[in-house]
Amino acid sequence: MDRNEGVLHAGPAGFAELAAVLGDAVREVGAWMAEYGGYHPHPSQDVPLARFREATADLHRRLRDNYPFFHPRYAGQMLKPPHPAAVAGYLSAMLINPNNHALDGGPATAAMEKEVVADLAAMFGLPQHLGHLTSSGTIANLEALFVARETHPGKAIAHSADAHYTHGRMSHLLGVEAVPVATTPAGTLDLTALEDLLRTGRVGTVVAATGTTGLGAVDPVGEIVALARRYGARVHVDAAYGGFFRLIADDTADGVASAPFRAIADADSVVIDPHKHGLQPYGCGAVLFRDPSVARHYLHDSPYTYFTSDELHLGEISLECSRAGAAAAALWLTSQVLPLTPDGLGAVLRPGRRAALAWAGLIGGSAELALFQPPQLDIVSCFPVRESLSEIDRVSAHVLDAGMRRPPEEAVFVATYTVTGADLARRGHTVRDDVPRGRILRSVLMKPENEAQVPDLHREVVRLSSTAADVRPG
Repeated sequence: MDRNEGVLHAGPAGFAELAAVLGDAVREVGAWMAEYGGYHPHPSQDVPLARFREATADLHRRLRDNYPFFHPRYAGQMLKPPHPAAVAGYLSAMLINPNNHALDGGPATAAMEKEVVADLAAMFGLPQHLGHLTSSGTIANLEALFVARETHPGKAIAHSADAHYTHGRMSHLLGVEAVPVATTPAGTLDLTALEDLLRTGRVGTVVAATGTTGLGAVDPVGEIVALARRYGARVHVDAAYGGFFRLIADDTADGVASAPFRAIADADSVVIDPHKHGLQPYGCGAVLFRDPSVARHYLHDSPYTYFTSDELHLGEISLECSRAGAAAAALWLTSQVLPLTPDGLGAVLRPGRRAALAWAGLIGGSAELALFQPPQLDIVSCFPVRESLSEIDRVSAHVLDAGMRRPPEEAVFVATYTVTGADLARRGHTVRDDVPRGRILRSVLMKPENEAQVPDLHREVVRLSSTAADVRPG
């Protein structure tokens, strides 16, 4: 971008410039459409402009019933608005509404999809690949587990006990046995337990995670690959949440451990969600396979679909049929201005990592809060210092509820995570285990603006926790 043209900011600060860019997008697409000659729109689709404006105003009123995902005081779930470039790319293509299933449904956006998927493969260091975008990480994992079933029929799928529930659910859908594997006190897959399971010969695929959605734990992918190879199993990496941390996996003070992310290149498949750290709107997932020959498992015939080109149609390597070409356009445009490099998109992730480390440090020096476990990515887990699990649960619930009920300019948004007394004990925390389960606090610091907000977030969470003693149920 020419420095004289100014800057397109993310978030509300850039909405004026974004509005101008979106206006240009509508005009540009309209000019292309006009090249085919004018026509009279059918009156069945006409709506009174006044009614449209009234309905739109009602929509905007209803959209206020949302949490402020865009604001740095929101540190709850894995949610944030897409980058303005993604909005512009999506809108531009959405006006045409291409379908990336077949080349005749979206030749331009299919080409963009192949380019961005190649960029993702290069980021992971895959020497060759077969892959495509999906509508979600769930569908991406379904595709990976589908290929796992086809390559190792009759074999079970092993995954961490803390892995996303999608693996158990999709295994059930596929008619495959899913076996949870015990975790270490760090929340990562226990290698001893895994080897004991692999020795039985019943497992065909092991799922490793580079960032569990609960705690952001990063499994030892390299060691898992070595074990799986020894016992003839394949490895699938669920990098839906943490995959883009590959860009800052450099073992530096504000980076993350490099070894697990480097080892993804040796796995058989990997999924990643650009609609998380990739700054994309929902839904945009991706699945990549190291061996392109797995395309044979997707073979099917569609005599009315694949006729415009001898090139690969993305529907030929996808379980999904219709898919939004706009998602590919959005990711492609974003990658043009924020490339998949340490200085590009990596610079967006690093502040969140620093924020997690900074907050962990403040919690470590606090008398009111205790760190559940050190953050491995940008997710911080902690709990109010209390004698019993039931009190920890009560105070955590108060922090969650009271924080979001404050006036908008003062509200603080965190989330909770359910644990057992044994979970706390394994991490060296001594509490009275008086209820089966209880909630602790969990915060996702995935917006770079969260870094500057950490001192205030910490202060307010401490204040809410300390005042919970005056608030009793009933």
